[in-house]
This record gives sequence, C-alpha cells and structure tokens, in this order.
Amino acid sequence: MKFFVLHLAAAAALLFPMGGALAQVSVERPWVRATVAQQQATGAFMVLRAARDTRLVGASSPLTPQVELHEMKVQDNVMKMREVPAIRLTAGQPLELRPGGYHVMLMGLKSPIVEGQTV
Repeated sequence: MKFFVLHLAAAAALLFPMGGALAQVSVERPWVRATVAQQQATGAFMVLRAARDTRLVGASSPLTPQVELHEMKVQDNVMKMREVPAIRLTAGQPLELRPGGYHVMLMGLKSPIVEGQTV
C-alpha cells in the first residue's frame, strides 16, 4: 500500500548543508503507509539526493501535529526504533528512507490514511 506524498517540500526545505546555506535536494518515489482504523501513526518513505553534504533536521505535515525522524536497527538481536536529531546526506549519494531503516514518522494522525489517497 503506497501513497504519494505531496507535502515533502516542507521536509526538503529543512535540509541544510553543513555550512548553513540551503541545499539542493531532490525527493524521489515518496510514499506513506496506509493505516487501519484507530491507528495513530504511520511512516513516510522516499529517496533523498543532495548536491552537497547536508542533513535532514526535521519535517512537518498537515496530516498531524507531530512528525519525527526515526531510525530502525537491530541491537542485541532486537529490532529497535528511535527518534534521531538529524539524518546525514552525502553529496551525490542517494539515501533511501525505508521501512526497517531511516524514515519519517507521522504521529497523532488526525484521520486514517486510506489506500489510493493522495496526501
């Protein structure tokens, strides 16, 4: 269940190179996982490409008041998810935000996200 995300410009606007000026970043193949009734959170995924070394430091969405950058990784044979303060982008290297890795969490959703919906 994949959904295109149109409000990723907000995330891209928060990408700053280490020097402080706005970075050139492209967003490719964005999608959001559908939710079931009563589900309050979901993930947003995409591929980011930066022209210069930079980092993603935050995002926002009209779907929810709380958006966080997260990382999932195996630690002591247990898959764990945690919020991260930033996600580093290396110039010229694509970085895939995907299930099981770095991703954007949409938390406290105002309404369910259904298959076929454009958000």
